[in-house]
Amino acid sequence: MKADYGIDAPGVIRNLLLVTAAGMLTWTTAAAGLWSGVVTIGPVRLGLAWMLLWPGIGCGLMALWMLWDSKIGKVRDRERLLDNVDWTGHERVLDVGCGRGLMLIGAAKRLTTGRATGVDMWQAEDLSGNRAEATVENAEREGVRERVEVKTADMRKLPFDDGAFDVVVSCAAIHNLYDAGDRALAIREIARVLGPGGRAIIDDIRHAGEYERTFAEQGFAVRRAGSRLVSAFLAIVTFGSLRPATVIATRSAPAPGR
Repeated sequence: MKADYGIDAPGVIRNLLLVTAAGMLTWTTAAAGLWSGVVTIGPVRLGLAWMLLWPGIGCGLMALWMLWDSKIGKVRDRERLLDNVDWTGHERVLDVGCGRGLMLIGAAKRLTTGRATGVDMWQAEDLSGNRAEATVENAEREGVRERVEVKTADMRKLPFDDGAFDVVVSCAAIHNLYDAGDRALAIREIARVLGPGGRAIIDDIRHAGEYERTFAEQGFAVRRAGSRLVSAFLAIVTFGSLRPATVIATRSAPAPGR
């Protein structure tokens, strides 16, 4: 059986489909002659059927894209993100907000003697079927169970020693902390648990600028990956809800002999 990494933001997809259904129902009933499709409010006549049709189509397309991305797109993107590390196979890897193990298992596949640890709070509103047992099952299906460990932990207070990891990854997780101070705390925790020369790969749907600034304050070399044009386009069509980017932060290694 193939691994099942779940549907991202299932509540959002549900709401988009409800808007689509409402728009299509309003338009089709008007087109069928069941009503005029026009609503009069005082002196104003509104073509309600057409007004609801186009937002409905837009929401439907967004829902379909999110479903495609959940099942196909994000698995492809995983490999692109993990290619930002020069793997030796011996790395100690942490996945912050691991969900059902997309990045965690992808990293584990690139390890030999290394080990990958995933932490999450298992919120089902962020990912369908989000629970530790599903992550472990996916690891078994992908043949990497012996290299994977899963813990319940808050990303704002990671239960690991300073410098415990060589690589930290996080995909579409930190934005779920709605307070900017909490997001900064999570980034500082990621910085704390990375050892010398360690690298963080943070892929998220918004707040990339915040992450860059916080890493820079911790002394990391920071760069941003991903298309700024695509990010700008998605920001426009989603009214700022989606501003995807990848932040890659590297802790400097100590000078030889120190």
